[in-house]
Amino acid sequence: GGTVIGSARCQDFRTREGRLRAARNLAKRGITNLCVIGGDGSLTGADTFRAEWGGLLAELLKTGGITAEEAQRSSHLNIVGMVGSIDNDFCGTDMTIGTDSALHRIMEIVDAITTTAQSHQRTFVLEVMGRHCGYV
Repeated sequence: GGTVIGSARCQDFRTREGRLRAARNLAKRGITNLCVIGGDGSLTGADTFRAEWGGLLAELLKTGGITAEEAQRSSHLNIVGMVGSIDNDFCGTDMTIGTDSALHRIMEIVDAITTTAQSHQRTFVLEVMGRHCGYV
């Protein structure tokens, strides 16, 4: 999985060391606003990052990973979390980011496989993601 902008799941971010590298990259570049689009894992990771932000900066400053000026400039991190999930399992919204595009992609694939199955007189079993949502 992934996107055209090169994003995908990042196992490194599950560790403090990985989040420390992320904090250093943001502080070095003066980035203080972060938009996280994802499911439960991404949004939980963003909340952990937010909670650790001050400690991460302090550690980077102490070890020389960032300068005092960079630490001051990055003292506050604004994070916006947006649910992006084909599961469409977030209450209060009709459709989460990713649901519609996933449904369209699945229909394209089903159409292509149907044509192949008919022309080769075969049966295919197709499994798609979507956890407990029966419409995907």
